[in-house]
Amino acid sequence: MRMTDVQMETDFIRKLSPLSKHYRFLGGVNELSPDEVSRLCNVDGKHSMAFVATVGDEGHETAIGVSRYAPNSHHDVREIAVTVADEWQHKGIGTLLMKQLIESAQVNGVKKLYSVDLNDNISMRTLAADLGMRSCQDPSDPRQTIYSLSL
Repeated sequence: MRMTDVQMETDFIRKLSPLSKHYRFLGGVNELSPDEVSRLCNVDGKHSMAFVATVGDEGHETAIGVSRYAPNSHHDVREIAVTVADEWQHKGIGTLLMKQLIESAQVNGVKKLYSVDLNDNISMRTLAADLGMRSCQDPSDPRQTIYSLSL
């Protein structure tokens, strides 16, 4: 992902169903501000990373999935997220995006990846299990699960 992808990312988020937005942003987000979308597109390739799956659509690229990691307070730990467009879910795109993200994290010296997701997000639960991630209840919010993967 690059800063030139702001419009593609805006369109991707805008087209997600309310449930997919709910799972991605852990609540009732309908649309992100331009500053928030710019922040998502501003990755440095080492401390932060984002991969986008696209398809050709009427002469331009359309995002159908995004995986990303962002730094937290520990230098070798990153928070991750993955989102797949509703019509492309359950086709292996999330798995491919996450495998690419994991490989990038390993190359960049990351030792642990984690995500915080809502307990009822069955797709994330399945993906996390397929990737060998551990899970535990979020101690600060019983409605959430923390998935982690040591690299």
